[in-house]
Formats: sequence, structure tokens, C-alpha cells
Amino acid sequence: MHVVAVLALDSVIPFDLATPIEVFSRVRLADGSTPYEVRICAVAESVDAGLFTLRAPWGLDTLLDADTIILPGCSDPDVHVPANVLDLLRDAAAGGARIASICAGAFILAESGLLDGLRATTHWLGANVLAERHPLVTVDPNVLYVDNGQFLTSAGAAAGLDLCLHLIRRDHGSAVAADAARLSVMPLEREGGQAQFIVPELPPTPRGAGLEPLLCWMQENTAVDLTLADLAAQGGMSVRTLNRRFREQTGTTPLQWLLRARIRRAQHLLEATDQPVEAIGGQVGFGSPTAFRERFRRVVGTSPNAYRSTFRGDGGDGGDGGDGSVGVHGRDGGGDVMTVTAATNDDSAWEGSGR
Repeated sequence: MHVVAVLALDSVIPFDLATPIEVFSRVRLADGSTPYEVRICAVAESVDAGLFTLRAPWGLDTLLDADTIILPGCSDPDVHVPANVLDLLRDAAAGGARIASICAGAFILAESGLLDGLRATTHWLGANVLAERHPLVTVDPNVLYVDNGQFLTSAGAAAGLDLCLHLIRRDHGSAVAADAARLSVMPLEREGGQAQFIVPELPPTPRGAGLEPLLCWMQENTAVDLTLADLAAQGGMSVRTLNRRFREQTGTTPLQWLLRARIRRAQHLLEATDQPVEAIGGQVGFGSPTAFRERFRRVVGTSPNAYRSTFRGDGGDGGDGGDGSVGVHGRDGGGDVMTVTAATNDDSAWEGSGR
């Protein structure tokens, strides 16, 4: 039987811990047999999970017996990972174990060095921190999960479900995975990516900076077809000076700043109004619905209709409206790495210890 070891460290996030336990323990094959044995293991018998304490029935030695190891996230990404845990993870990997992380569990896996030279993901709020701490890891904050074969990482909590279902599909095919998805009340594949949950930030500008009045005016006039000459005239400067000051004060170009402001406005209208997508595109300054959809997908990672459906809980203005939504699977450079873009929306470990 395939042994799935779920590692519970102090400050483990209960949702991340429960996800693989529930998903793998409920899998049934066509003959009714259970293909997985799930074991919860820990450094000590008692584990502090924040709001409660849990008792793990297995010790760390079960990591060396496991076919698959799951690393749930911890509410404190700075939590100390004992050296013996990292050694055991490396030994298990050398023995052929498959290791997958959920959410901030990527910090544990990266600490072991097993992600060096690979792509990985984590909760989007922690992606920059992970990249800074582990420069040998290529961190992608926009995807649902990354499958490097032996090592896998997922985004925030809900993405842990998608990762577990993906592992089941790898092991036993789509039919078994689809049954597991139905038990989890989850689609086997989901539309969109983490990017749709990231409000595109406008580059910061210090209060009182010379461009502040112009930036406020630009935000109030996203519907207007503005050129560099228009912006320079409004700011009372030459186009050359405008470009230079934008670089100095915002770190980007005037038109890129304006495009982000337009997308932010479009997100608000998609969430708060019933206006058709085409009308919203026009209201935020895009000359055609196609241009709006392409730019929205590039920035947000999903189509305007899919974004509206996710954040309003309804079908928006119906249909795909010609968005041309693409599937969720993609190959990276023709290699063995699979990244899947889909949504995850959970409270962040970087916003406090609770979830």
C-alpha cells in the first residue's frame, strides 16, 4: 500500500494538515480497495496547532517508510525546522520518496535544498519572501501548483486540494481522481490562477512627490484615451521629463502605470456591477473588448467573466463572452515541469497566526 506521511510541525496550519488526510484517506479504487495509508508524523508526540494541540501517532522515522511525504504550511513562516527533519527529508528523497508541500510548506522544502534549481510556488503573499530566502529556487506566485516530478509545491490552502487530486490522478488515473474530487465537492480542474486574487498594486509614490497630482488625475480619467503627450501636458512638462520622473518616482513607465490603474478599476466594476464585460472595457479606456480581455488576462491570470464569477459567486453576464478561456495545464519549455494555474483564496500566514 502507498504510504502518505503528513508532517505536522509546531504552528502547523490545520487546514493544510487536514487536506491531504481527508483527500487521500477517502480514495477508493474500482474494486473498493483503499490505495493509500495516511500517517501523521511529528517531531514530538504533541504538536501545537495554534487553537488546539494534536497528538501525532507516528514519529519522524515514518518519513523513511513513506512513498509520498506531504509538508503542510506553518502559520509562522519563520518557524524553526529541526535539522534532523531536514536530514530525513533529504534521505527520503534520496530513497525515491515523492515530496509535496502545501502553501507555506514550500519554506520547509526549500530549506532542505531539494528545490534548488527548480520552479516552485507558495501562497502569493509569501512568494517574494521565499524567493529572497532561497535565490536558487525559481518562485512563481501566479500558479496553482508546480509539478517537478519528485518534488511538488502548491499555492495557498485551497490549492492543496488541487495538488492532492493531481497526485491521485498521477497515481491512479482521471476516473479515480474525479471520484475523489466529487467527495471533496471540488472540480478536478479549476479556471484561473493565483493572480486573480492579487490586487495589482500601483507602484508606490511618496506622499508629496511631484507626480502625485498627475497620478490622482490619471486614476480619475482611466476611461479617457490618453497619450504620453496628454499626460505630459497635464503634468506641465515635456514627454522626456515625464518618462524620467515616472522612472524615478514609480519605477515604471507612464503607460504601464495607467494600464494597471485601468485593470484595478475594471476589477472593481466586475465585482460591484452587472455591466457587460464589453462596456466595462470601454469604461476603463480600452479601445476594443479583445484588447481589454487580453490585457486583463495578462495581468490577472484569468478572463474577466471568470474573475466576475469567482468574486461575485454568479455567472456574471453569462457565457464566456468570447473570452477564449484556456485550459489550466501547461508545459514549461517542453520539459517535465507542469504548472497549473487556478484559483486559491485563503487567509494568509503572513497576516497573522490564525486562519
